[in-house]
Amino acid sequence: MSIYVWWIGEGAADPRVLESVRVHVEREFERAATLWTGDERPAGTLDERRKQHSSRGLLAWLGARVPAPASRVIGLTDVDLFIPILTFVFGEAQLDGAAAVVSTHRLMGAGRAYGSLARVIKECVHELGHTFGLVHCGTPGCVMSRSSNIRAIDVKGARLCRSCRERYRIVSQGDL
Repeated sequence: MSIYVWWIGEGAADPRVLESVRVHVEREFERAATLWTGDERPAGTLDERRKQHSSRGLLAWLGARVPAPASRVIGLTDVDLFIPILTFVFGEAQLDGAAAVVSTHRLMGAGRAYGSLARVIKECVHELGHTFGLVHCGTPGCVMSRSSNIRAIDVKGARLCRSCRERYRIVSQGDL
């Protein structure tokens, strides 16, 4: 089964960003990753008071639209995301589920150079790791380390540590 990378943002997709994410996700999870070009876009996720979009709303929308034959879909967006108990989130995933979402809004920002592409890649791998049942890791440098702020993202690597890789191989055996 493959992973689909889907631009669900309000602005135009950046093909270089999407392709970079696709390549890294494919390599890290050792399964085909495909750029999905569905025209559908989520609606009804904006909280007018906060001027942010509900990541849970986006996850529900994505989860209902996982393109066949994908086993996972990661939606990338340019809108700012939140969950009710936090000011913002970089992304969110369904633990042991099929969908994840990552926002480039705070990771790259408007008009920033590609120096922040590494952050987007790390967060995509991190959130997809959750869909495979991986939880936050305490191993320094592991991509599954918590991502509470930009500094935390910048100091971690883009790869699963040995322990998380082994857990991934075990939990994903029935998913291949």
